[in-house]
Amino acid sequence: MHNPITQLEQLTITNTSKNFLKETAKWAKFLAIIGFILIAIMLVFAVFATTIFDLAGKMQPGMPESLGLTMTVTYLLLSIIYFFPVYYLLQFSNKMKNALSTKNDETLANAFEMLKSHYKFIGVFTIITLSLYALLIIVAAMGAI
Repeated sequence: MHNPITQLEQLTITNTSKNFLKETAKWAKFLAIIGFILIAIMLVFAVFATTIFDLAGKMQPGMPESLGLTMTVTYLLLSIIYFFPVYYLLQFSNKMKNALSTKNDETLANAFEMLKSHYKFIGVFTIITLSLYALLIIVAAMGAI
């Protein structure tokens, strides 16, 4: 009787699978580069948010005075959070390309570990976001009663 784990250890990557993985690594690198560019834009906005909103507050009376600081902190936090999944995606791309060119099983496993970390981070972040939305809906509904 064969153990399923033993059967998986015998798994081989065909040329078709290798081509799919190469293309996936290229797209992952593209998305990671775009992600880092967006992080840089968020950081630039975070640096200038206080100035922008202070000027907007002078032109539009009634704006909260602390809005600039709030936006700065928000964008800094978002850029820090967004960094990790983008970094994992870039690492997956680099390690996958390296694994396919060197035919190294350990590097291939490391590449898939980075992909797992990317999706795990996105999954946990999605759960947290959905939970916050649910909490917001509950609080809003209780406030309307």
